[in-house]
Amino acid sequence: MKKIEAIIKPFKLDEVKDALQDIGLQGITVLDAKGFGRQKGHTELYRGAEYVVDFLPKVKLEIIVEDSIVEQAIQTIQQTAFTGRIGDGKIFITPVEEAIRVRTGEKGPEAI
Repeated sequence: MKKIEAIIKPFKLDEVKDALQDIGLQGITVLDAKGFGRQKGHTELYRGAEYVVDFLPKVKLEIIVEDSIVEQAIQTIQQTAFTGRIGDGKIFITPVEEAIRVRTGEKGPEAI
């Protein structure tokens, strides 16, 4: 099993979620996030005062998938979240040693 963490633009969330459901993924955790990458934020003017907006709004998706569909899930996220502009996001993949469903005690792929 693998954990896919994807940081994407908030307005792409529904599109990515629908695309992941279309390939058969059932569970997604979504977190509101703020951050910056290479773009390092931007400067704005408010009531005559200039200030730096260095933490931009993002959405973080966390998905646990079986090894057999990792590549398909990554490609789906990458294609769906793509806008071609700076700040499209990042995808991180890490191994998951074990998963346990609290309610039933199921372990491994059955738990996801």
